[in-house]
Amino acid sequence: MASASLKLSIALTCALLLSSACHGLQVGYYKKSCPRVEAIVRDEVKKFVYKNAGIGAGLIRMFFHDCFVEGCDASVLLDPTPANPQPEKLSPPNFPSLRGFEAIDAAKDVVEKACPGVVSCADIVAFASRDAAYFLSRMTVKINMPAGRLDGRISNFTEALSNLPPPFFNITQLIGSFAAKGLDTEDMVVLSGAHTIGVSHCSSFVSDRLAVPSDINTALAGVLRRQCPANPTTANDPTVHQDIVTPNALDNQYYKNVLAHKVLFTSDAALLTTPATTQMVLDNANIRGLWEDKFKKAMVKMGAIGVKTGNQGEIRRNCRVVNRY
Repeated sequence: MASASLKLSIALTCALLLSSACHGLQVGYYKKSCPRVEAIVRDEVKKFVYKNAGIGAGLIRMFFHDCFVEGCDASVLLDPTPANPQPEKLSPPNFPSLRGFEAIDAAKDVVEKACPGVVSCADIVAFASRDAAYFLSRMTVKINMPAGRLDGRISNFTEALSNLPPPFFNITQLIGSFAAKGLDTEDMVVLSGAHTIGVSHCSSFVSDRLAVPSDINTALAGVLRRQCPANPTTANDPTVHQDIVTPNALDNQYYKNVLAHKVLFTSDAALLTTPATTQMVLDNANIRGLWEDKFKKAMVKMGAIGVKTGNQGEIRRNCRVVNRY
C-alpha cells in the first residue's frame, strides 16, 4: 500500500509539470542496474557534511541551481573548455559561492567503480541534495527522490543569469520565476526555507538591505555592518551565516527569522509582502513538522524540471566534462 501511495504521489507531482519532464523518473530506478548507488552517495555525502555543514548547504543549493538552468541535468557541474569557456558554473549566481563540487566528484568516483557508465551525474546531484537535507535536519527530512535523469551537454553562463532568481527580487518577480519552472507560490515559499542553512557573501545583500533603508532588524543590521564592508569587492567579500539562530541545522527557523525581520535578502523579506505568502510563513514557523513535509514534496517536484531523456542527454563518465572530451 505504501509503495502504491508513493507512486500515486509522484504521478500527481509530475502531472503538475510538463509531462515530458517526468518521463522515466522513479524511486528505486537503479535497483537492478546499480543497487548500491544510493548508499554509496549517502556515505560520501555524510563524510563531507560531518566535516563541514556548509558543503551540505552547498549541495542543496546546487540542486536548485542545476534544475533552474537547463533542467535537472548536471549542467552546473561542467567545467570550462576551449569550446565552452563560460559555462554556468562561472556565472555570478554560482561563482565563487556555489560549493559541493568535490563531494559530487567523490561520489561519482565510487559509483563508477561499482557500476561504470550506469548512473548519471544529474541523479547523483539529486541524491546528494537529498542526503545533505537528511543529515543537516538531524535525519528528520527523508526524501524519496526519484531518479532516471540524463546529463545535459549544454552549460551557458548567461542562462544562469537569466533563470536563477537573484536575492533582490520582489514577491511578484519571485512568483513569476518559479512559475516559469512549473512551481507554484507555495513551492517558492517552501524552497526559500533552504536559506535556514549555509552562508552568503556580503555582496548579495549589502547594497539593498544595509546601504539603504529596509525593514531588517536593527540589531542584526548592526552586526552585519561590523562583518561586511560598506562596498564589497571580489577581493573583500566576507561570508555570513544566513540563519544566525541555528546556522548548521535544516529546520523551520528561517520562517521565524522572516517574521522577526532577521533575514539577509530582499527576497526573504518579500515573503511578508502579500497576505497569502505571509500566512504560509506563519504556518511554516508555527506548525511543527509542516515545513519539513512540504520541503520533501517540493524537492521532488523541483527535481522533475526539464529532465533529459533519450538522445537529449547522456551518462557522463566524468561529471565535469561531456563525454566527447
